[in-house]
Amino acid sequence: MDFGLVLQTDPPASRVVSLMQRAERNGFTHGWTFDSAVLWQEPFVIHSRILAHTTTLKVGPMVTNPGTRTWEVTASTFATLNDMYGNRTVCGIGRGDSAMRVAGRRPNTLARLGEAIDAIRDLAEGRESEVDGQPLRIPWVRDGKLPVWMAAYGPKALALTGRKADGFILQLADPYLTEWMVKAVRAAAAEAGRDPASVTICVAAPAYVGDDLAHAREQCRWFGGMVGNHVADLVARYGEHSGMVPEALTAYIKERHGYDYSHHGRAGNPSTDFVPDGIVDRFCLLGPPEAHIEKLKVLRELGVDQFAVYDMHDAQETTIDAYGAEIIPALDR
Repeated sequence: MDFGLVLQTDPPASRVVSLMQRAERNGFTHGWTFDSAVLWQEPFVIHSRILAHTTTLKVGPMVTNPGTRTWEVTASTFATLNDMYGNRTVCGIGRGDSAMRVAGRRPNTLARLGEAIDAIRDLAEGRESEVDGQPLRIPWVRDGKLPVWMAAYGPKALALTGRKADGFILQLADPYLTEWMVKAVRAAAAEAGRDPASVTICVAAPAYVGDDLAHAREQCRWFGGMVGNHVADLVARYGEHSGMVPEALTAYIKERHGYDYSHHGRAGNPSTDFVPDGIVDRFCLLGPPEAHIEKLKVLRELGVDQFAVYDMHDAQETTIDAYGAEIIPALDR
């Protein structure tokens, strides 16, 4: 199993770079950042610095979207980084939540997202593609490689992931929901004539290593609120009891009343008081190293190839070091 580190690009950028260097020293293979240009600093500028100050770490957004940048700009950015640092980028992409809503726009449609996945990958790898009806090719790309991993929850998004994406990003670590969603992605891949095993499975969730479970929950409760934004969209689209989305995912948002993006992804987010302890425990990895190892082994058996640690809490270095010293080695066996 591979391991990734996920950070927000809060200033100073030097701290983001330092934590990514620490992650690489501790055996992490991937470095991810949020991508929401109003809430945080521009990630691709910082990605260049991370790549320059690491050796093998693969870097990308978790996640970008097709709306805040034109597709040829996104593709050219990845292609430039790959040309400079040797094909060490991954494009995590989704419909767009905070990046679009904070700017007063609606998240992108799945149809547009599917077109963008093809176009960004083709352009970044030097092939011709069509952008808004215009055939384009980036002529200077040589031997470029850009895996595109899609974030998804709902049935249509999962199906699109299976048809088009190189990887699937699931932003929660509940084994029941992981199994349900991985099966949906792989079934869609098979129906599209693809090898289901060719789709890389990445589970991303907060991890907090320590014995004070109550404190760990409070530091990670924000994540249930973040996931709740996507769940609320699914309920609005499919209905609470449609059978299209598991009730294990939708039931907890009944007490949800709005969301303030100024606290998005941060410990102490007041918009997440509706999130019960049980959801925090299910969606995150909390407790001593042994508890993390036990849950990660379950996820690995379900086909998870990478666990990406959301490290937005008051024990960032401690968590990275604990993973490097005890947890990552245990999953290598």
